[in-house]
Amino acid sequence: MKPENRILHYLFLMVFAIVSVHPLKAQNKLDEYIKQGLTSNQSIKQQTFMLEKNVYALNEAKSMFLPNISFSTTYTKADGGRTIDFPTGDLLNGAYASLNQLTGSNSFPQLQNQRILLNPDNFYDAKFRTSLPILNAELSYNKRIKLQQVDFQKSEVLLYKRELVKEIKTAYFKYIKAINAIRIYESSLRLVEEGQRINTALFNNSKVNRTAVIRSNNEVAKMNADLIAANKTAESARYYFNFLLNRPLTDSILLDEMIALPRQDYLLSENINGREELTKLKIAKDINSNLNGLAKSYLIPKIGTYLDLGSQAFDWKFNKQSRYYFLGVSLEWDLFSFGKNSYKIKQTLADRQTIEAQTDYVQQQLLTELKVRQNDMQSAIAQYKSAQSQLKTAQTYYGDVLKLYKEGMAIYIELLDAQNQLIDAQLNANIALFDTWIAHAAIERANASFIIQ
Repeated sequence: MKPENRILHYLFLMVFAIVSVHPLKAQNKLDEYIKQGLTSNQSIKQQTFMLEKNVYALNEAKSMFLPNISFSTTYTKADGGRTIDFPTGDLLNGAYASLNQLTGSNSFPQLQNQRILLNPDNFYDAKFRTSLPILNAELSYNKRIKLQQVDFQKSEVLLYKRELVKEIKTAYFKYIKAINAIRIYESSLRLVEEGQRINTALFNNSKVNRTAVIRSNNEVAKMNADLIAANKTAESARYYFNFLLNRPLTDSILLDEMIALPRQDYLLSENINGREELTKLKIAKDINSNLNGLAKSYLIPKIGTYLDLGSQAFDWKFNKQSRYYFLGVSLEWDLFSFGKNSYKIKQTLADRQTIEAQTDYVQQQLLTELKVRQNDMQSAIAQYKSAQSQLKTAQTYYGDVLKLYKEGMAIYIELLDAQNQLIDAQLNANIALFDTWIAHAAIERANASFIIQ
């Protein structure tokens, strides 16, 4: 192959590199990686565990409305302490003596006065207690709060997922950008190596001076250094992407073919109602309302009922006389607490004002973020169009200079300058393309437009 044909061949490879990606291609691989990341990411798992904990807390709150059955028993062994003196002999011995005289027998014995120990000795009490709340406002508010805390944690999980989607997309686009840069540098390296070979041959034949050879050698060294840096950038991008997916850091990444701009029909929308941050604040406000109701629940009496089924007797006896049931109804009403309840109510009111102020601030913050992201997107699109125009100009300029160089009407330095302009234009076009996709991912995050399954 003639030298000029070799240069044209490498030029074609350079131009092809701007629209090429890694040889491993697959359709819609990014969506598959997002699904994988949402399933395997450790941060998401931690938030999911927190959600499970809140669900269990809600079930616990619900169970408080159901009957509670418990078993308890006591056994006492006592000696000493207070007693009651009962004059059994003084009361009955005279009558018993008269009866014995009348009957001529000793059927009625003489009795001793008794001293009864108040503490029960060798006594047990075993029972099953069933209790059931009939009216308890605290339990009702507690159940509502637990339910809202579940919704709050669901929003927290969605918030982490949405941020993760943005991070995965951004890392994915940066990796493709780095891979494309490697291909550009590889093609460029072949081009400058060919120029180095040609200039060395021409110098050996005394057709060019040493400057052309030295400049060729410098360009090869520079391109090798740029290629090493590009490979390290791609390697770091691969590590971070796999980290987000909780995969081995060195796993390969399948890439979609991405040569067009993302859609732009959402640039003018200012809808931020889907942001989980606002949803969390709304739930927090609802929780605060129920906390306020909980603080006021002291105005409502607590009514409950209980039933004891058990046995109590001395010497571990168990019979009809020892068995018993005990049914009761309880009422508790907090009438006076030296302002404790009113202070709780005032705290919830202060919290509500804090949440309302925070909501206004966050709304403005999120709207500002969206506008900034939209401006970034428009700027990225403008940069992309400019880079495409510069790429076409650089391609034309390089072709013209190459033609003049082959005809001996241009020196190597001019060809090298045109070549460097073409390489820079390719790299800028590659960067500009994926900067638009990165800006697109940022807008999806800012307006919560990505649908999370």
